[in-house]
Amino acid sequence: QVQLVESGGGLVQAGGSLRLSCAASARTFSSYPMGWFRQAPGKEREFVAAISTTGGDTYYTDSVEGRFTISRDNAKNMVFLQMNSLKSEDTATYYCATTDVRRYGSRHPDDFGSWGQGTQVTISS
Repeated sequence: QVQLVESGGGLVQAGGSLRLSCAASARTFSSYPMGWFRQAPGKEREFVAAISTTGGDTYYTDSVEGRFTISRDNAKNMVFLQMNSLKSEDTATYYCATTDVRRYGSRHPDDFGSWGQGTQVTISS
């Protein structure tokens, strides 16, 4: 089981930017594809972005394509989510999660294993 800790959330005005970070405990971090999800109050957990083990491939949900960028630093056991041009509808708790290479490409939360505790992102309009 991989322990994940997210950070970097906060309150920002619409149009602003935030960079979320996720620190992983596993020595085998580089073997896990990683993902970011978000969950707004009263809504289901929603896929945001995912990145392959090497960082050479990524995919996003349509609503963040072109505004968000997922990246990773395997030497530091970190994954990041750079969020630009933020909108009020981006307000949610953001979670990072691991998956495995067999499930890479999935957007379903059930295909992701270890989860962090989440970091709150609030966008004011």
